[in-house]
Amino acid sequence: MTLRTTLLGAVAILAMSSAAYAERGADGNVNVLYWQAPSIMNPYLSSGTKDVEAASLVLEGLAGFNEKGEVIPRLAVEVPTVDNGGVSADLTTITWKLQPGLLWSDGTPVTAADAVFTWQYCTAPDGGCAQAARYEGISTVEAVDDLTVKITFAAPKPNPYQAFVGGTSPILQAAQFKDCVGPKAPECTAQNNAPIGTGPFTVTDFKVNDVVTLAANPNYRDPAKPAFATMTLKGGGDAAAAARAVMETGEFDYAWNTQIAPDMQTAMAGGGKGVFVNGFGTLVERIEMNMTNPSPDLPEGERSTPKHPHPFLTDIRVRQALSMAIDRQLLVDVGYGSAGRPTCNLVPAPEMFASDNTGCIPQQMDAAKALLEEAGWVDSDGDGVREKDGMKLAVLYQTSVNPVRQDFQALIKGWWNELGVEVELKQIDASIFFGGDPGSPDTFQKFYSDVEMYANNFDGTDPEPYLAQYMCDKIPGPENQWQGENINRFCDPAYDALVAELGQTADMAKRAELAKKLNDMLTKDSFVVVPLVDRGRLSAHSTTLGGVVLNTWDTELWNAQDWFRVK
Repeated sequence: MTLRTTLLGAVAILAMSSAAYAERGADGNVNVLYWQAPSIMNPYLSSGTKDVEAASLVLEGLAGFNEKGEVIPRLAVEVPTVDNGGVSADLTTITWKLQPGLLWSDGTPVTAADAVFTWQYCTAPDGGCAQAARYEGISTVEAVDDLTVKITFAAPKPNPYQAFVGGTSPILQAAQFKDCVGPKAPECTAQNNAPIGTGPFTVTDFKVNDVVTLAANPNYRDPAKPAFATMTLKGGGDAAAAARAVMETGEFDYAWNTQIAPDMQTAMAGGGKGVFVNGFGTLVERIEMNMTNPSPDLPEGERSTPKHPHPFLTDIRVRQALSMAIDRQLLVDVGYGSAGRPTCNLVPAPEMFASDNTGCIPQQMDAAKALLEEAGWVDSDGDGVREKDGMKLAVLYQTSVNPVRQDFQALIKGWWNELGVEVELKQIDASIFFGGDPGSPDTFQKFYSDVEMYANNFDGTDPEPYLAQYMCDKIPGPENQWQGENINRFCDPAYDALVAELGQTADMAKRAELAKKLNDMLTKDSFVVVPLVDRGRLSAHSTTLGGVVLNTWDTELWNAQDWFRVK
């Protein structure tokens, strides 16, 4: 070891030590850029990652996941297990102990009753809870005493770390949200935009689809954290501009989801002001096939609902042909380079849950054309577009505004045109597309198009709640404020039964087998979900921002309380 190495190590230790023992707020302001601007600070009313991530600075669960995918305590004293008595031997209950002395940011005590209320809030009829799958299979949540939360499941629950675990399932303050249950939930603008929480920061101002201004929580449980007195979380722009704002201009300390082409990454990395951080988890860019009819000719409230099946995407041969026409490796090369991998799986990781499913990766244009011919779709008038029974094979293909996604749209449109499909492209501002406004026609949940493209992932390392999102009762519609998680409106009782079986299966090898079957039912068996790219998370942070640890299993802001300014 050289003297220089020893000195650098000592400096690093001193920097970490000074950060650990500094006064709360000593490091001033930190600027964070989410180019998909948050539209709400309540993750129960949005499936958008940008909303969940922003809210995680304020709202917390009993536990979360670290960068290794391990369950870690947050508001709880410890993670309950069978060994420590917190999970019953028959796997039908889990009992959490809250840390004593926890306070909400308004100075009032956090109690088990808040957890009970949160369960009631998300499971209330007509409430439109976007995270209902996290509470699947729960019979009761009860407050044994002020510091004890007991969850009872309808059947043995081998993976009990779903409710109140991770950024998608935090605890709400009952006193603040008591008048916001059921259909009233989206009407509570003040509560949804400035929730009282237990996290390291509190909201001081929120401009929807623009900027969130936050201040250090005066009642945060660690008196030395966060190191930053304030945080400005700015939204808007695009991924390339966000990357430049950290890597080249130094205007921002952290930029989320810097989804830019490989050549741009290389060019920006030489600026010296910041570093890219990346890692693979469960994030998959996919195309969802709408199983219902999005036609604007239908009455409002009936478009994209099961009342009206899609006129041609209900034919598996059409969905399969559209998938076969795509060159996934070229998409990776153009959009992600080493930060992406072609995939046919909705669940690409952990490895034990990933199906041996690679058949979609080679482009098969001739076979795709033959499949459409077999289904009766032919170009009878020579205009390049197939038709059947007087209907043109035409799709509206929507996604969010993003340079990589627009490149993907252009490539896929070309392949589908070659296949004989007429394609109209639509791009929607990401803040609106991933927002939860039930009145907007342009959210990805409302799905007023034939196909749409986006990326999603799941908390932790067990895919059970993620796969449960495609159950029949999770379909978005006017009756649940368009907040269901089953985006493509897939409904198969056999699938629902398999999810129920997964929820009761303890043996890990059997759980893996069932998860793979469910993955395959959505992808290679039905093509209602068409996976494209297994995406590594790619974000950027300033060289003056310390404590950043990229986490692909929870929110990227999971340890913002540990960030500090490198002196």
